[in-house]
Amino acid sequence: MFTARIQKLHTFLLEQELDAVLITSPKHVYYLTGFFTDPHERFLGLVIPAQGKPSLIVPALDREAAVAASIVQSIYTHTDIQNPYEVLKQTLPADTKALGLEKSHMTLERFEAMSEVVAASRFVDVEQPLREMRLIKSEDEIARMKHAIQLVEDALREGLKKVKPGVTEMEILAELEFQMKRLGAEGPSFSTMVLAGEKSALPHGKPGNRAVQEGELLLFDLGVEANGYVSDITRTFAVGEINDQLREIYETVWAANEAAIAEIRPGVTFAHLDKTARGVIEAKGYGEYFMHRLGHGLGMDVHEYPSVHSENHEVLRAGMVFTIEPGIYVPGVGGVRIEDNVLVTETGVEVLTQFPKQLTVIG
Repeated sequence: MFTARIQKLHTFLLEQELDAVLITSPKHVYYLTGFFTDPHERFLGLVIPAQGKPSLIVPALDREAAVAASIVQSIYTHTDIQNPYEVLKQTLPADTKALGLEKSHMTLERFEAMSEVVAASRFVDVEQPLREMRLIKSEDEIARMKHAIQLVEDALREGLKKVKPGVTEMEILAELEFQMKRLGAEGPSFSTMVLAGEKSALPHGKPGNRAVQEGELLLFDLGVEANGYVSDITRTFAVGEINDQLREIYETVWAANEAAIAEIRPGVTFAHLDKTARGVIEAKGYGEYFMHRLGHGLGMDVHEYPSVHSENHEVLRAGMVFTIEPGIYVPGVGGVRIEDNVLVTETGVEVLTQFPKQLTVIG
């Protein structure tokens, strides 16, 4: 699997007439080699030359782990007092002039430091072939994502036991993140969100010491990372009995979620999915309160390509994984978002998230 991915990038290298490709993003190093580390400020790099075998450059303290996990056999190290770009120069083809880089990851500071040692004069972004590879998930990737989804749903079930009037958003959040790690996740895949009452109308609200009360909505947006892949789910609950307006908002969002999912199949556009969900919400008079895209890609990162919005006319293909998460957010009243993780299959869709979506009263 890793060898095939490196070969695809090598094909791009030849097409672009590059001398080598340098990969510096830790997640892309993992995607291509099987070795993951967070190097912090230290240099990490995978060199794929036009001729010869790849090399991996890691901090000296990561050598043993790299040898154990990476498919790359040639591993170079640097200590904290060495210039890592001198090591990089050793691994690049002599007289390298054209180099592939991840331009969104290479900082100006690092580029200038590299340029003092490496005399390349042409630089080509390699994000496009990497994005295309990551867009279609393998069976192994799908299995890892299903595991991450199972973990977060189990954590949510446990966390809900903590909910009762008077408990704060932050207390519930702490329980959720404890359960994530207890169940085996490496940790949350993004900042866990627990928003009560009027705060549920904030799409990216910040949990705090706001106490849960009877008769209001409680929104959870959470995910975990496990084995290199992530999950991302949103569910909204009623704390005790809620009024007719909040119930209507909930039913409308649920209908929009289901309508979009029903349209997923190869050949349909992302724009069509967004417009389908948005149409349901607009028909109920809440169009102005759905102010974000319908969803986003999911995989090693919680926000990947594609972006599921009304201007993305790319067609769905089997193996794509993304979210469907319509929402209605009425200031001062409350908000609802229902988010599922979905996989495009050869014949339609598999909804990977299984947590119930019908309006549930808790507390």
